[in-house]
Order: sequence, then C-alpha cells, then structure tokens
Amino acid sequence: MNDNHFKFSNAVIGLPVFFVLFIWVVYWAQIRFDFDFYQHGVYPREFSGLQGVLFSPFIHENLGHLYNNSIPLLVLLAAMQYFYPRQTFGVITFGILFSGLITWIIGRENYHIGASGLIYVLVSFIFFKGIQTKYYRLVALSLSVILLYGGMIWYVFPDVDQSISWEGHLAGFITGFGIAMFYKTPEYTKPIVYDWQKPDFNPEEDAFMKHFDENGNFVNTEIPEEEPENSSTYFNSDVSVHYIITKSDEEDK
Repeated sequence: MNDNHFKFSNAVIGLPVFFVLFIWVVYWAQIRFDFDFYQHGVYPREFSGLQGVLFSPFIHENLGHLYNNSIPLLVLLAAMQYFYPRQTFGVITFGILFSGLITWIIGRENYHIGASGLIYVLVSFIFFKGIQTKYYRLVALSLSVILLYGGMIWYVFPDVDQSISWEGHLAGFITGFGIAMFYKTPEYTKPIVYDWQKPDFNPEEDAFMKHFDENGNFVNTEIPEEEPENSSTYFNSDVSVHYIITKSDEEDK
C-alpha cells in the first residue's frame, strides 16, 4: 500500500457538488410549485411507503433541515471519492437501499425523509473501514470523522429528540458498518513483504546476512590487517586491542 492509491480527480469535487445541488433543486421545486413530496418518504410497514427507500434521501422539510445535511454530505462524499473511489458508488447505492429498508421495518408510523440516513452510512463506513484496513492514512481519516461527527452517535437513540428520525440514523449506522465489513479492500491490507521473506532469497548473496553463520552467530568476514612490527596485542575478553610503541626524541638522546 502506498500513497499512489490516493489520486485527486474531478469527481472528488464533482460528485458531492452534484449530489448536494440535486437535493437543493428538489427542494426548490417543492416550494416553487407547491409539491407535497413528503408522501414519497419512507412510511414503515406500508407497501406504498417502500417508494421512500429511493426517494426519501432527496426530500427535506425546510431550509434548516436541508442545510444541516448539505455540509456533511459535501465533506463526506469528497472524502469517500478521494480515499475510496472504487467503493463510493456501491456505498451510496447500497447505503440508500438498505438504510431505507431497515427504516421501513423499525420506524414509527410516520413519513421519514432527509439525507441524514445516508450521512450516517458514510460516517459509519469511513470509520469502521479505516480501522479495519490499519493503514495510517485511513485510520487518520477515521479519527478525523469521529472528531467532526462523533456527536451524531447520540441521535441513534430514541430518547434524545423525538422530532427526528432516530430510526433512519440507526439504520444508516448499521448499514455503514455492514458495508464496511462486506467490502474487501486488499489493496489497503496487503502486507509488506521483506526481501528475506521472498522465496528466491539467497542469504549467501545478501550483504547483511553473510555476516552470520547457519546458527545465527556473527562471523567477522573482514580481512584482518597485518600488525606493525613494533605493536603489541592485549586481550580483554573477546576484544583485541592493538597499540604501537613510539619513542620520543628525548628517549633517542
């Protein structure tokens, strides 16, 4: 694994901008032509409510709801497209489908709308996949996402705010975790293979390994230099010390 896997492309900016622009156009059409898009949201355990599995992420109640979802979508979709370009389309598609289906199963009898379910899918996927890969850049991305959006975890519980679709949030979080476990990314988990692990490795030709014998003992392969005639050798344990005796001018006199 190396940094060459992460390459900037136009899609890093284009995908999030297009997605957010689309949901803003849908909201503009809703208020401009007075369309009642709410009935196309997820309505749990009703057959007609299944249409919301596809349509609900693009429907929002008001400007505040739309704005609160737009900023995270821009950030998370850009991160997905840059760090996980091969998985982005699948995560978005399956994330919308499965989070919508889970919401349809467990949700309260009301219309569930908004892209927050998809946001939870993206946060969950990025966090768990980064931890799973153990690659330092993706782990750093996981921690960054937690720092930015870690507080969202409280909104998967029913007692925090009854006015929001905590079921959609919980469904998105579960879906993101499931997709992260399902998608295999061997290019991120490929182990480092050292030279000595390769089958064609010959220790006799290796500059480092040639200093050791077959039992792992160090072998001095350097050719010893000839000792000067006026030198003496002292041995202290296994270490030999050579010194040369020289005469000063006074001694010669």
